[in-house]
Amino acid sequence: MRNNGFTEDNQLSLLIWLRLVRVYENSNDLSNEFLKQFDLTVNQFDTLVQILIHQPVTQMEIAEHLTITKGGVSHMLGRLEKEALIERKQDWKVKYITLTEKGQTLIEKVLPLQSDFQASLFDPLTDEEKKVFYSMLKKIHRHSQDQNRLPRGVQ
Repeated sequence: MRNNGFTEDNQLSLLIWLRLVRVYENSNDLSNEFLKQFDLTVNQFDTLVQILIHQPVTQMEIAEHLTITKGGVSHMLGRLEKEALIERKQDWKVKYITLTEKGQTLIEKVLPLQSDFQASLFDPLTDEEKKVFYSMLKKIHRHSQDQNRLPRGVQ
């Protein structure tokens, strides 16, 4: 029996999914607002962090770590290069991306501030609740990755 598009079997799961989407979107909105003071967006921040962690790194490797499209990565890198936050160096057929001194200084300043800001969103939870929540999200994530490996129509 359906009630507003939900079935009795899936209603709670769908409500959880909708709540996760809303929390994620709100978190991104808040982070974008917070990062404006550094002339960064969430995606730019994430890109700079991935470069910091993996440098020197190829564009393809960066794309694997981000939640934006490969075309979006190319556009993002062009913008960060224009802002002199990254540089691309050609080594034979491969372009490697590293942070410039300006980019390194910026991300080292912003990373702890953004980390504290994001962590503060979980202040209503106890440490034990955070551990349980993280464990549950990992379990759901693994399951969703397994779903991606199944042939279409077999789920």
